[in-house]
Amino acid sequence: MEGKNEQRAGLLYGIGAYVMWGLVPLFWPLLNPSGAIEILAHRMVWSLGFVAVALLAVRRWAWIGELARDRRKLGLITVAAATITVNWGLYIWAVINGQVVEASLGYFINPLVTIAMGVLLLGERLRPVQWVAVATGLAAVLVLSIGYGRPPWISLVLAFSFATYGLVKKKVNMGGLESLAAETAVLFVPALGFLLWLAATGKSTFMTDGAGHGFLLAATGIVTAVPLICFGAAAVRVPLSTLGLLQYLAPVFQFGLGVLYFKESMPPERWAGFALVWLALSLLTWDALRTARRNRALAVKLLATAAAAPAAAPPAPAAGPAPTGISADATSTAGSASSTGGSTADSTSGSTNGASDLAQ
Repeated sequence: MEGKNEQRAGLLYGIGAYVMWGLVPLFWPLLNPSGAIEILAHRMVWSLGFVAVALLAVRRWAWIGELARDRRKLGLITVAAATITVNWGLYIWAVINGQVVEASLGYFINPLVTIAMGVLLLGERLRPVQWVAVATGLAAVLVLSIGYGRPPWISLVLAFSFATYGLVKKKVNMGGLESLAAETAVLFVPALGFLLWLAATGKSTFMTDGAGHGFLLAATGIVTAVPLICFGAAAVRVPLSTLGLLQYLAPVFQFGLGVLYFKESMPPERWAGFALVWLALSLLTWDALRTARRNRALAVKLLATAAAAPAAAPPAPAAGPAPTGISADATSTAGSASSTGGSTADSTSGSTNGASDLAQ
Protein backbone atom coordinates (compact mmCIF):
# COMPACT_ATOMS: atom_id res chain seq x y z
CA MET A 1 0.00 0.00 0.00
CA GLU A 2 2.81 2.37 0.93
CA GLY A 3 4.58 1.64 -2.37
CA LYS A 4 1.43 2.48 -4.34
CA ASN A 5 1.04 5.76 -2.44
CA GLU A 6 4.66 6.62 -3.18
CA GLN A 7 4.16 5.92 -6.88
CA ARG A 8 0.95 7.97 -6.92
CA ALA A 9 2.75 10.86 -5.23
CA GLY A 10 5.64 10.53 -7.69
CA LEU A 11 3.24 10.61 -10.64
CA LEU A 12 1.62 13.79 -9.28
CA TYR A 13 5.04 15.38 -8.74
CA GLY A 14 6.03 14.50 -12.31
CA ILE A 15 2.81 15.83 -13.81
CA GLY A 16 3.17 18.99 -11.74
CA ALA A 17 6.75 19.55 -12.92
CA TYR A 18 5.99 19.15 -16.63
CA VAL A 19 2.73 21.14 -16.45
CA MET A 20 4.61 24.02 -14.79
CA TRP A 21 7.27 23.87 -17.52
CA GLY A 22 4.47 23.78 -20.09
CA LEU A 23 2.73 26.85 -18.66
CA VAL A 24 5.86 28.97 -18.17
CA PRO A 25 5.25 30.90 -21.46
CA LEU A 26 2.48 32.69 -19.55
CA PHE A 27 5.05 34.08 -17.10
CA TRP A 28 7.72 35.65 -19.32
CA PRO A 29 5.45 38.29 -20.98
CA LEU A 30 4.57 39.55 -17.47
CA LEU A 31 8.17 40.81 -17.22
CA ASN A 32 7.73 43.39 -19.98
CA PRO A 33 9.47 45.88 -20.50
CA SER A 34 12.52 43.86 -19.41
CA GLY A 35 14.45 42.41 -22.34
CA ALA A 36 15.38 38.75 -22.72
CA ILE A 37 18.98 39.19 -21.58
CA GLU A 38 18.00 41.13 -18.45
CA ILE A 39 15.39 38.48 -17.60
CA LEU A 40 17.99 35.75 -18.17
CA ALA A 41 20.49 37.48 -15.85
CA HIS A 42 17.88 37.82 -13.11
CA ARG A 43 16.95 34.16 -13.58
CA MET A 44 20.56 33.11 -13.01
CA VAL A 45 21.06 35.30 -9.93
CA TRP A 46 17.77 34.56 -8.18
CA SER A 47 17.90 30.85 -9.03
CA LEU A 48 21.18 30.50 -7.16
CA GLY A 49 19.70 32.26 -4.13
CA PHE A 50 16.58 30.08 -4.06
CA VAL A 51 18.50 26.83 -4.61
CA ALA A 52 21.05 27.78 -1.92
CA VAL A 53 18.18 28.17 0.57
CA ALA A 54 16.74 24.80 -0.50
CA LEU A 55 20.13 23.09 -0.08
CA LEU A 56 20.55 24.74 3.32
CA ALA A 57 17.16 23.39 4.37
CA VAL A 58 18.06 19.80 3.42
CA ARG A 59 21.70 20.17 4.58
CA ARG A 60 23.29 18.95 1.36
CA TRP A 61 26.67 20.67 1.13
CA ALA A 62 29.23 17.83 1.05
CA TRP A 63 29.23 17.76 -2.78
CA ILE A 64 30.81 21.25 -2.97
CA GLY A 65 34.21 20.09 -1.73
CA GLU A 66 34.17 17.04 -3.98
CA LEU A 67 33.28 19.20 -7.01
CA ALA A 68 35.99 21.76 -6.22
CA ARG A 69 38.63 18.99 -6.27
CA ASP A 70 37.44 17.45 -9.56
CA ARG A 71 38.68 19.59 -12.45
CA ARG A 72 37.05 17.40 -15.08
CA LYS A 73 33.65 17.72 -13.44
CA LEU A 74 34.12 21.46 -13.02
CA GLY A 75 34.84 21.73 -16.74
CA LEU A 76 31.70 19.76 -17.57
CA ILE A 77 29.63 21.97 -15.25
CA THR A 78 30.96 25.03 -17.10
CA VAL A 79 29.94 23.51 -20.45
CA ALA A 80 26.50 22.68 -19.02
CA ALA A 81 26.14 26.24 -17.74
CA ALA A 82 27.04 27.65 -21.17
CA THR A 83 24.57 25.43 -23.03
CA ILE A 84 21.70 26.09 -20.61
CA THR A 85 22.41 29.82 -20.92
CA VAL A 86 21.84 29.57 -24.67
CA ASN A 87 18.72 27.46 -24.13
CA TRP A 88 17.16 29.67 -21.47
CA GLY A 89 18.02 32.92 -23.24
CA LEU A 90 16.68 31.87 -26.62
CA TYR A 91 13.51 30.39 -25.11
CA ILE A 92 12.73 33.61 -23.22
CA TRP A 93 13.43 35.65 -26.36
CA ALA A 94 11.17 33.39 -28.45
CA VAL A 95 8.24 33.67 -26.01
CA ILE A 96 8.33 37.45 -25.63
CA ASN A 97 8.68 37.82 -29.42
CA GLY A 98 5.65 35.69 -30.30
CA GLN A 99 7.41 32.43 -31.27
CA VAL A 100 5.91 30.07 -28.68
CA VAL A 101 4.86 27.45 -31.26
CA GLU A 102 8.33 27.25 -32.80
CA ALA A 103 9.86 27.09 -29.31
CA SER A 104 7.57 24.17 -28.43
CA LEU A 105 8.76 22.37 -31.56
CA GLY A 106 12.30 22.46 -30.14
CA TYR A 107 11.23 20.37 -27.16
CA PHE A 108 9.14 18.04 -29.32
CA ILE A 109 12.15 17.16 -31.50
CA ASN A 110 14.61 17.05 -28.59
CA PRO A 111 14.34 13.23 -28.17
CA LEU A 112 15.07 12.78 -31.88
CA VAL A 113 18.08 15.11 -31.69
CA THR A 114 19.32 13.25 -28.60
CA ILE A 115 19.18 9.95 -30.50
CA ALA A 116 20.98 11.47 -33.51
CA MET A 117 23.73 12.81 -31.22
CA GLY A 118 24.09 9.38 -29.65
CA VAL A 119 24.77 7.91 -33.10
CA LEU A 120 27.12 10.66 -34.27
CA LEU A 121 29.05 11.31 -31.06
CA LEU A 122 28.84 8.06 -29.09
CA GLY A 123 28.65 5.52 -31.92
CA GLU A 124 25.38 4.07 -30.63
CA ARG A 125 23.42 1.67 -32.83
CA LEU A 126 19.77 2.28 -33.62
CA ARG A 127 16.99 -0.20 -34.10
CA PRO A 128 15.11 -0.02 -37.42
CA VAL A 129 12.11 1.79 -35.92
CA GLN A 130 14.43 4.42 -34.41
CA TRP A 131 15.98 5.02 -37.85
CA VAL A 132 12.49 5.51 -39.29
CA ALA A 133 11.64 7.96 -36.49
CA VAL A 134 14.81 10.02 -37.06
CA ALA A 135 14.21 10.06 -40.84
CA THR A 136 10.61 11.20 -40.25
CA GLY A 137 11.91 13.95 -37.99
CA LEU A 138 14.29 15.16 -40.71
CA ALA A 139 11.39 15.19 -43.18
CA ALA A 140 9.41 17.27 -40.68
CA VAL A 141 12.22 19.84 -40.47
CA LEU A 142 12.25 20.13 -44.28
CA VAL A 143 8.46 20.60 -44.40
CA LEU A 144 8.60 23.21 -41.63
CA SER A 145 11.44 25.02 -43.42
CA ILE A 146 9.12 25.39 -46.42
CA GLY A 147 6.25 26.47 -44.16
CA TYR A 148 8.32 29.11 -42.32
CA GLY A 149 10.22 30.16 -45.43
CA ARG A 150 13.44 29.46 -43.49
CA PRO A 151 14.87 26.67 -41.33
CA PRO A 152 13.16 26.57 -37.90
CA TRP A 153 16.35 27.80 -36.29
CA ILE A 154 14.76 28.58 -32.92
CA SER A 155 13.55 24.99 -32.63
CA LEU A 156 16.86 23.54 -33.80
CA VAL A 157 19.01 25.64 -31.45
CA LEU A 158 16.72 24.86 -28.50
CA ALA A 159 16.75 21.13 -29.31
CA PHE A 160 20.51 20.86 -29.87
CA SER A 161 21.43 23.01 -26.86
CA PHE A 162 19.13 21.01 -24.56
CA ALA A 163 20.34 17.68 -25.98
CA THR A 164 23.95 18.79 -25.41
CA TYR A 165 23.03 19.89 -21.89
CA GLY A 166 21.47 16.49 -21.22
CA LEU A 167 24.54 14.67 -22.55
CA VAL A 168 26.87 16.72 -20.33
CA LYS A 169 24.59 16.31 -17.29
CA LYS A 170 24.66 12.54 -17.75
CA LYS A 171 28.47 12.61 -17.57
CA VAL A 172 28.48 14.95 -14.55
CA ASN A 173 26.09 12.64 -12.66
CA MET A 174 24.91 15.09 -9.99
CA GLY A 175 21.52 15.62 -8.36
CA GLY A 176 19.14 18.18 -9.83
CA LEU A 177 19.44 20.78 -7.07
CA GLU A 178 23.20 20.35 -6.74
CA SER A 179 23.71 20.61 -10.49
CA LEU A 180 21.53 23.72 -10.80
CA ALA A 181 23.39 25.32 -7.88
CA ALA A 182 26.78 24.61 -9.49
CA GLU A 183 25.67 25.86 -12.93
CA THR A 184 24.11 29.07 -11.62
CA ALA A 185 27.18 29.63 -9.42
CA VAL A 186 29.31 29.58 -12.60
CA LEU A 187 26.91 32.07 -14.20
CA PHE A 188 26.36 34.22 -11.10
CA VAL A 189 29.31 36.62 -11.44
CA PRO A 190 28.78 37.55 -15.13
CA ALA A 191 25.00 37.76 -14.60
CA LEU A 192 25.34 39.99 -11.54
CA GLY A 193 27.96 42.10 -13.33
CA PHE A 194 25.55 42.63 -16.25
CA LEU A 195 22.73 43.64 -13.90
CA LEU A 196 25.00 46.11 -12.09
CA TRP A 197 26.05 47.57 -15.45
CA LEU A 198 22.40 48.01 -16.44
CA ALA A 199 21.74 49.81 -13.14
CA ALA A 200 24.79 52.05 -13.55
CA THR A 201 23.78 53.07 -17.08
CA GLY A 202 20.13 53.65 -16.16
CA LYS A 203 18.87 50.76 -18.32
CA SER A 204 17.73 48.44 -15.54
CA THR A 205 14.01 47.87 -15.10
CA PHE A 206 14.36 46.18 -11.71
CA MET A 207 13.91 49.28 -9.55
CA THR A 208 12.38 51.67 -12.08
CA ASP A 209 9.12 49.90 -12.96
CA GLY A 210 7.61 49.45 -9.51
CA ALA A 211 7.87 46.97 -6.68
CA GLY A 212 5.58 44.49 -8.41
CA HIS A 213 7.87 44.28 -11.42
CA GLY A 214 10.91 43.82 -9.18
CA PHE A 215 9.12 41.02 -7.33
CA LEU A 216 8.30 39.25 -10.62
CA LEU A 217 11.95 39.44 -11.69
CA ALA A 218 13.01 37.96 -8.35
CA ALA A 219 10.35 35.25 -8.80
CA THR A 220 12.28 33.90 -11.81
CA GLY A 221 14.31 31.93 -9.24
CA ILE A 222 11.15 30.28 -7.91
CA VAL A 223 9.83 29.62 -11.42
CA THR A 224 13.12 27.89 -12.25
CA ALA A 225 13.65 25.85 -9.08
CA VAL A 226 10.16 24.64 -8.05
CA PRO A 227 9.52 22.47 -11.15
CA LEU A 228 13.02 21.03 -10.78
CA ILE A 229 12.34 20.10 -7.15
CA CYS A 230 9.08 18.40 -8.19
CA PHE A 231 10.91 16.56 -10.95
CA GLY A 232 13.52 15.35 -8.47
CA ALA A 233 10.77 14.09 -6.15
CA ALA A 234 9.16 12.24 -9.08
CA ALA A 235 12.40 10.70 -10.32
CA VAL A 236 12.93 8.70 -7.12
CA ARG A 237 9.34 7.43 -7.01
CA VAL A 238 8.32 6.45 -10.55
CA PRO A 239 10.09 4.51 -13.33
CA LEU A 240 12.17 6.43 -15.86
CA SER A 241 9.90 5.11 -18.62
CA THR A 242 6.99 6.96 -16.99
CA LEU A 243 9.00 10.17 -16.82
CA GLY A 244 9.92 9.66 -20.46
CA LEU A 245 6.24 9.71 -21.39
CA LEU A 246 5.44 12.65 -19.10
CA GLN A 247 8.10 14.80 -20.79
CA TYR A 248 5.75 15.36 -23.74
CA LEU A 249 3.32 17.25 -21.50
CA ALA A 250 5.50 20.39 -21.52
CA PRO A 251 5.68 20.96 -25.31
CA VAL A 252 2.00 19.95 -25.66
CA PHE A 253 0.99 22.72 -23.25
CA GLN A 254 3.39 25.16 -24.91
CA PHE A 255 2.00 24.36 -28.36
CA GLY A 256 -1.56 24.72 -27.09
CA LEU A 257 -0.78 28.11 -25.54
CA GLY A 258 0.89 29.29 -28.74
CA VAL A 259 -2.08 28.38 -30.92
CA LEU A 260 -5.04 28.99 -28.59
CA TYR A 261 -3.87 31.74 -26.22
CA PHE A 262 -1.23 33.70 -28.12
CA LYS A 263 -3.10 33.15 -31.43
CA GLU A 264 0.02 32.36 -33.46
CA SER A 265 -0.64 31.43 -37.09
CA MET A 266 -0.58 27.77 -38.15
CA PRO A 267 -0.76 27.46 -41.95
CA PRO A 268 -1.21 23.96 -43.45
CA GLU A 269 2.55 23.50 -44.00
CA ARG A 270 3.21 23.89 -40.28
CA TRP A 271 0.43 21.49 -39.35
CA ALA A 272 1.95 18.98 -41.78
CA GLY A 273 5.41 19.44 -40.24
CA PHE A 274 4.12 19.07 -36.69
CA ALA A 275 2.12 15.99 -37.73
CA LEU A 276 5.33 14.37 -38.99
CA VAL A 277 7.08 15.21 -35.71
CA TRP A 278 4.24 13.66 -33.70
CA LEU A 279 4.36 10.58 -35.93
CA ALA A 280 8.10 10.23 -35.29
CA LEU A 281 7.60 10.58 -31.52
CA SER A 282 4.79 8.00 -31.61
CA LEU A 283 7.10 5.53 -33.34
CA LEU A 284 9.87 6.26 -30.85
CA THR A 285 7.58 5.80 -27.85
CA TRP A 286 6.07 2.57 -29.20
CA ASP A 287 9.52 1.13 -29.89
CA ALA A 288 10.79 2.10 -26.43
CA LEU A 289 7.82 0.49 -24.67
CA ARG A 290 8.05 -2.65 -26.81
CA THR A 291 11.79 -2.99 -26.14
CA ALA A 292 11.36 -2.46 -22.39
CA ARG A 293 8.61 -5.09 -22.27
CA ARG A 294 10.76 -7.56 -24.23
CA ASN A 295 13.76 -6.98 -21.95
CA ARG A 296 11.65 -7.52 -18.83
CA ALA A 297 10.30 -10.79 -20.23
CA LEU A 298 13.82 -11.94 -21.11
CA ALA A 299 15.10 -11.06 -17.63
CA VAL A 300 12.26 -13.03 -15.98
CA LYS A 301 12.97 -16.02 -18.24
CA LEU A 302 16.70 -15.99 -17.44
CA LEU A 303 15.99 -15.73 -13.70
CA ALA A 304 13.63 -18.69 -13.92
CA THR A 305 16.23 -20.68 -15.85
CA ALA A 306 18.94 -19.83 -13.33
CA ALA A 307 16.71 -20.84 -10.42
CA ALA A 308 15.88 -24.19 -12.03
CA ALA A 309 19.47 -25.03 -13.01
CA PRO A 310 20.75 -26.30 -9.60
CA ALA A 311 17.79 -28.66 -9.21
CA ALA A 312 18.41 -30.17 -12.64
CA ALA A 313 22.16 -30.61 -12.10
CA PRO A 314 23.32 -34.29 -12.06
CA PRO A 315 24.80 -35.72 -8.84
CA ALA A 316 28.55 -35.55 -8.40
CA PRO A 317 30.42 -38.67 -9.67
CA ALA A 318 31.93 -41.09 -7.18
CA ALA A 319 35.55 -40.57 -6.24
CA GLY A 320 38.11 -42.53 -8.19
CA PRO A 321 40.13 -42.37 -11.39
CA ALA A 322 38.10 -41.98 -14.59
CA PRO A 323 39.04 -43.25 -18.01
CA THR A 324 40.90 -40.69 -20.13
CA GLY A 325 38.20 -40.50 -22.81
CA ILE A 326 35.42 -39.81 -20.33
CA SER A 327 37.46 -37.06 -18.63
CA ALA A 328 38.09 -35.34 -21.95
CA ASP A 329 34.39 -35.50 -22.88
CA ALA A 330 33.36 -34.04 -19.53
CA THR A 331 35.86 -31.22 -19.81
CA SER A 332 34.64 -30.43 -23.31
CA THR A 333 31.00 -30.40 -22.20
CA ALA A 334 31.73 -28.16 -19.21
CA GLY A 335 33.66 -25.72 -21.39
CA SER A 336 30.80 -25.60 -23.88
CA ALA A 337 28.24 -24.95 -21.15
CA SER A 338 30.42 -22.24 -19.63
CA SER A 339 30.80 -20.56 -23.01
CA THR A 340 27.06 -20.66 -23.66
CA GLY A 341 26.22 -19.22 -20.26
CA GLY A 342 28.69 -16.36 -20.71
CA SER A 343 27.25 -15.48 -24.10
CA THR A 344 23.73 -15.37 -22.74
CA ALA A 345 24.72 -13.17 -19.82
CA ASP A 346 26.54 -10.69 -22.06
CA SER A 347 23.57 -10.50 -24.40
CA THR A 348 21.17 -9.87 -21.53
CA SER A 349 23.42 -7.24 -19.99
CA GLY A 350 23.67 -5.39 -23.29
CA SER A 351 19.91 -5.43 -23.82
CA THR A 352 19.21 -4.23 -20.29
CA ASN A 353 21.78 -1.44 -20.48
CA GLY A 354 20.39 -0.36 -23.82
CA ALA A 355 16.87 -0.13 -22.41
CA SER A 356 18.21 1.83 -19.43
CA ASP A 357 20.04 4.30 -21.69
CA LEU A 358 16.93 4.69 -23.83
CA ALA A 359 14.82 5.38 -20.76
CA GLN A 360 17.25 8.02 -19.58
